[in-house]
Amino acid sequence: MTDDLVANYKKAYGNKIGFGKSPALLLVDFVQAYFDPDCELYSEVEDNLASALRLVEVARAAKIPVIYTNVVYQAQGLDGGVFFKKAKPLHNMLAGNPMGEWPEGLQPADNELVISKQYPSAFFGTSLSSTLTAAGVDTLLITGVTTSGCIRASCIDSCSYGFRTIIVEEACGDRHDDPHQANLFDMNAKYADVVSEQEAAEYIRKL
Repeated sequence: MTDDLVANYKKAYGNKIGFGKSPALLLVDFVQAYFDPDCELYSEVEDNLASALRLVEVARAAKIPVIYTNVVYQAQGLDGGVFFKKAKPLHNMLAGNPMGEWPEGLQPADNELVISKQYPSAFFGTSLSSTLTAAGVDTLLITGVTTSGCIRASCIDSCSYGFRTIIVEEACGDRHDDPHQANLFDMNAKYADVVSEQEAAEYIRKL
């Protein structure tokens, strides 16, 4: 980001929302398609998953909710609507396709929630908002893929539903650094706080 751009945004933005008292950790769409070099969705996000998994261990130790999303469509993709028609790689998420399975190293625990979605946001058409509200959650730490797609969509909805929204920088990834950085910058300006893995982990440990 150029100095001029940063200075321009600081005229209107730059405020921090901060952490609340009752967080949950969200892992968005870390599925095999993003880790298989033969898949068109491959995004070289292995380091981002490793970061998210380290946070999972911290969250489990602190006994805060850990929630995962995946994307699953019925055989013809009818439940994907225009999104399924527009984004051709979503055929990898048809029910039963191995590209929709969890990658090596990621396995939700029996007491952790998995939410299957059909659209970019983890909130759209799912029970996520009501689940967080019922659990008394005020802060949502978001990790996952991709920064410019489902992370951004989930971030905006999280803010819109009234949750303090925290994007963990090292634990989010995209297929190219340019959209990744641009969306981190914009989310941090308008909807969320973008923090480091270390900051997120220290926050959870202090609860």
